[in-house]
Amino acid sequence: MIDDIGRLVRTESPSADLAAVARSAKVVAALGARHLGAPPEVIELDGRTHLRWRLGSGPRRVLLLGHHDTVWPLGSLNTHPFSVREGVLRGPGCFDMKTGLVMAFHALGALGTVEGVTLLVTGDEELGSPSSRELIEQEASLCDAALVLEAAAEGGALKTARKGVSLYEVRMGGKAAHAGLEPDKGVNAAVEAAHQLVAVAALSDHRRGTTVTPTVLGAGTTANTVPAAGRFAVDVRVRDVTEQSRVDAALKALRPVLDGATVEVAGGPNRPPLQQEASERLYRTAEKLAGRLGLAPLTAAAVGGASDGNFTAGVGTPTLDGLGAVGGGAHADHEHVLVGELPSRTALLAALIHEVCGTGLRTLHEGSATAEGNTR
Repeated sequence: MIDDIGRLVRTESPSADLAAVARSAKVVAALGARHLGAPPEVIELDGRTHLRWRLGSGPRRVLLLGHHDTVWPLGSLNTHPFSVREGVLRGPGCFDMKTGLVMAFHALGALGTVEGVTLLVTGDEELGSPSSRELIEQEASLCDAALVLEAAAEGGALKTARKGVSLYEVRMGGKAAHAGLEPDKGVNAAVEAAHQLVAVAALSDHRRGTTVTPTVLGAGTTANTVPAAGRFAVDVRVRDVTEQSRVDAALKALRPVLDGATVEVAGGPNRPPLQQEASERLYRTAEKLAGRLGLAPLTAAAVGGASDGNFTAGVGTPTLDGLGAVGGGAHADHEHVLVGELPSRTALLAALIHEVCGTGLRTLHEGSATAEGNTR
């Protein structure tokens, strides 16, 4: 597994570089074919390369979902080389989430012949899945369950809830004028932006877990000119759809404060929330399987970050996330994977795939007990 992870990590795949993502897809496809005994279907959408394996025949039972793109730019290996020391594996993208892909290949390879499993590996998750969202939702709608190979939460916790995400850009229009000679003849888009920033930030409701965060900001052209235009980005995170709708309506109702200024809001909801109810039965099944395998008791976490699991839950497919690597430091200099956790977590993933394929989640939906003899 370490060798396989190293092969993927050393193949850099920043989301915005289409050629790099295509190169990475070839490496992932070859590695998966070696373990699964069949090449994937290569799906190119808007220039981005995604891979799909449909294993076995008959009804689709399980969607395994991951991505091979990363946030790390080309050349990151020069400063963050792949390494394994004292049980800690490091390298750009190792935790988020190339280790999860290797775990899926090894889990499926260990199971041998499996019926009704789809493995989908996308190439644009870090951008918000602009080209792959529809593909993900279509595959999830065919399956009884979605198992997401994103890394575990702190302490190895499985992710049983994720906040929904909305993304916006607020654009201010003004009127340029000389800042020294006649500033009063201008309409200052930067000042308008200041008013709007305060209004937008006030939409947060921490009691409900709603955060509305202005992020990237810009206005003006030169230091001696009243800014005629400005803009800022807004990141919204919510626990439920009601809050997502409330914030969306409030942002789109923004009006200018300064005479002569304009305000335009672009964007909207990007991912629906992954709520606890979508994960509950799968998590209970995982707990039972961990006990049978003699593993430490599982823990669960609700997190603010989103994943493609939000999409699968959004179409009504039971979803369990965080089944990939145990470690930490996603997107950061200290990104790492704990090697000692790889065998047990991969065994858990294999058992969960086998259980759902053997029983389907329809029995779990009805609250029925799963077959005790399914997992060895």
